[in-house]
Amino acid sequence: MNRCKWSIHAGALVTMTVITVIAALVAGSGLAQAQDNKWGFGTDVGFQSGTVDGTVFSLGFNLDYYLDPAFSFGPMLLLAPTGDLTQIAIAGVARYHYRMRSVNIVPFAGLGLVHADLDRRSGPSRIDRNDTSHFIPLGVTLEYQLAPKLALATTFMFNLHNLNLSPEVQRDTNSVALMFGMRFGP
Repeated sequence: MNRCKWSIHAGALVTMTVITVIAALVAGSGLAQAQDNKWGFGTDVGFQSGTVDGTVFSLGFNLDYYLDPAFSFGPMLLLAPTGDLTQIAIAGVARYHYRMRSVNIVPFAGLGLVHADLDRRSGPSRIDRNDTSHFIPLGVTLEYQLAPKLALATTFMFNLHNLNLSPEVQRDTNSVALMFGMRFGP
């Protein structure tokens, strides 16, 4: 039964990713004639606290389609692949880029899905639960430009969701992430 639920949730996450990328391509295709639009990519490593398994190591990836230098949107993937908790979150995210000389401030908000799988202990006291919920990431990224198309990034993110893994485990309604990474942009 759990494998069936996992495959349904994984399918939903993949479908949402494909829809977000297609929407970005379709929305940008009409504007491509008017201006030179470009793609950007970002990757992060950091920690996510407030999960049912405490503070966990996380990886973040994002793909941005720039409608203009100040606005981008695209998919964001947040993974917590280690320990007792495996958590996968994907969202479509919109970002506004306040550009200054060497520092950019980038607030963002998004909407998506999160799937969490908690597997603790063995034997009769074993906890093996999973749940999928909405995922609303809200945050800000500070970027320090190293080169015109390369920046170091620090991201603070507040995540809203409603994961209910079981009556034995606490209800997980939000988490906070602090991530460090790189941004490759147009």
